[in-house]
Amino acid sequence: MRHILVIGAGKSTGVLLDYLKEKSETHQLFITVGDKDIDQALRLTHGHKNCEAIALDVFNAADRKTQIEKADIVVSMLPARFHIEVAKDCLKLEKNMVTASYVSEEMQELHDDVVKKGLVFMNEIGVDPGIDHMSAMQVIDKIKKQGGKMLLFESFTGGLVAPEHDDNLWNYKFTWNPRNVVTAGQGGAAKFIQEGTYKYIPYNRLFRRTEFLDVEDYGRFEAYANRNSLHYREIYGLDDVLTLYRGTMRRVGFSRAWNMFVQLGMTDDTYVMEGSENMSYRDFVNSFLPYSPTDSVELKMRNELKIDQDDIMWDKLLELDLFSSTKMISLKNATPAQILQYILQDSWTLEEGEKDMIVMYHKFGYELDGERKQIDSTMVCLGEGDYKTAMAKTVGLPVAIATLKILDKEITNPGVQIPICSSVYEPILKELESYDIRFRESETKYLGYNPIHR
Repeated sequence: MRHILVIGAGKSTGVLLDYLKEKSETHQLFITVGDKDIDQALRLTHGHKNCEAIALDVFNAADRKTQIEKADIVVSMLPARFHIEVAKDCLKLEKNMVTASYVSEEMQELHDDVVKKGLVFMNEIGVDPGIDHMSAMQVIDKIKKQGGKMLLFESFTGGLVAPEHDDNLWNYKFTWNPRNVVTAGQGGAAKFIQEGTYKYIPYNRLFRRTEFLDVEDYGRFEAYANRNSLHYREIYGLDDVLTLYRGTMRRVGFSRAWNMFVQLGMTDDTYVMEGSENMSYRDFVNSFLPYSPTDSVELKMRNELKIDQDDIMWDKLLELDLFSSTKMISLKNATPAQILQYILQDSWTLEEGEKDMIVMYHKFGYELDGERKQIDSTMVCLGEGDYKTAMAKTVGLPVAIATLKILDKEITNPGVQIPICSSVYEPILKELESYDIRFRESETKYLGYNPIHR
């Protein structure tokens, strides 16, 4: 039996384990799941004969090394900041490794040593990053092989609630880490390029500069810019591309509403609010509004944001119970962003049985034989409820598939890497189709941007 060590029994690990358990007989696999909370690991192994659950604290160096030494390959499903300790052990003990997270600077620094030892450290093999890389490179490489020249690449991804459970005015519920939603876009201006001109959107304008997208059978969406699209020019081999833009998808109207929180300062994560544990929702809102001896919090809010009483934006705020004087913030020394997250989780948490969906949209503009063309490619993955969410499927499945292909020596190119080579993305995308994770491509008129008005 070949031994796979999975560290971390989080939200995507259940789907990952289902895949590996299903393959365990034919591929001679034994899977150990280690987590600080052994009960969580036990719930995922379900007593399967080719699985075991163990208590594993990743900060216990001796235990961590003991378990890694037993393994043939290690899958880290830990929070991204913890991968590096696992990676260092894998390098020392000469074990291949897989993560779904972005390649950190510390991880990249291991590259030369990983290559020297002939190891594969596969990263960014989830959904975003991951499926976005693979599906984009598949089309980009196809265009280049035909002799085409890339002019435009735009890519958008959104984790959203499934249509049948889209039942609030924001058309949104948390399907993954709420903190990432609340702090999205912070830390610098969004950077991208359009028709050869560099563009920048500061955080205070980010949610008022959106692009509309239509996905067949699922209607209209909007997208706001990710922080640094330029990072992908070199990665995707698009150094000469005229337009490169990556963004996050939401239903139309979400960004305009979210901008209210941004303008008030409720998404700020840089300071602590005194006495937060004794605040009501209403107190929190009032903290950002000017004093008035006569006006109510509601009236001050409408005046500050210039919202009419019959505006849908006002209804969206009311729906969150923001002005409740009885609902309390039970967080001590919390930042505005932490408090806002606490309030939103009260309304936006998926209930048992509710389903999510992942939506991805790529645009490829190119020139071939003197003619400008465009390909639009879309993917929608629906959750199945319980632990088989769309997010868990689109993260867990590509991680699991890549793990097995590395173990079977179908993926052998050494180094710290992401899945942008055809030898990696072709077989993984093909297998994902059997799980109904597939892209629909359509050729359309090249839209691009008018360089006169760039």
